[in-house]
Amino acid sequence: MKKFLSFLLLNLFSSGFLFSESLFNGENLKGWEMDVPALDKNSNLPRPFAVRDGMLVSLGKPAGHLLTEKEYSNYRLEVEYRFAAKPGNCGILVHASKLRNLYGMYPQSIEVQMNHQHAGDFWCIVEDIRVKDMEKRRGPRKNWGITEGKARRILNLTDGSEKPVGMWNFMNIECRENEIRVWVNGDLVNHGFDCTAKSGKLAIQAEGSEVEIRKLDLRSIKKAD
Repeated sequence: MKKFLSFLLLNLFSSGFLFSESLFNGENLKGWEMDVPALDKNSNLPRPFAVRDGMLVSLGKPAGHLLTEKEYSNYRLEVEYRFAAKPGNCGILVHASKLRNLYGMYPQSIEVQMNHQHAGDFWCIVEDIRVKDMEKRRGPRKNWGITEGKARRILNLTDGSEKPVGMWNFMNIECRENEIRVWVNGDLVNHGFDCTAKSGKLAIQAEGSEVEIRKLDLRSIKKAD
């Protein structure tokens, strides 16, 4: 047994991965916490996140976020998601920190977009990141910014990687030091660098549309291969 464990650890380290864990247990929201501003005024409103048929479901309304209790750095997040009915908007936030730091709603973070036909866009939320061809993908430099009213969206490399509505999409988000890479169904759709954050919580949005998530696995990786 000891030899087997040593062999397993050796292979994990040599492949660049240190360990893996599932962030969702398929039964409840243990390890997560909600931040939903509308609930401050009316605690009787429905919660926008639920567990259904072994899946984590973002119901879309009221708007808010589901955040991990822990903070993470240097990892690859593997997500399987789908819009089960009407497609719309959602997102995964990485390096999330200060709550309600934009429009009284969004935590300080970098958003990896899941919005239908735009999966893999970056949105800067009081954090910043750079990509190649910045002016082409973010617009005129004079408009760039990370707060309200600024050009915070950075277009992905392709909008053609998503599967039809109702089918499962596979998104990988790799955060390594100050770089973020995103794959959608095997296609590299974004690569950012010089990110202003290297660690923080992970968050799932409730932003208008129902999204089902059946996999949320995190693999810790070495700082450099």
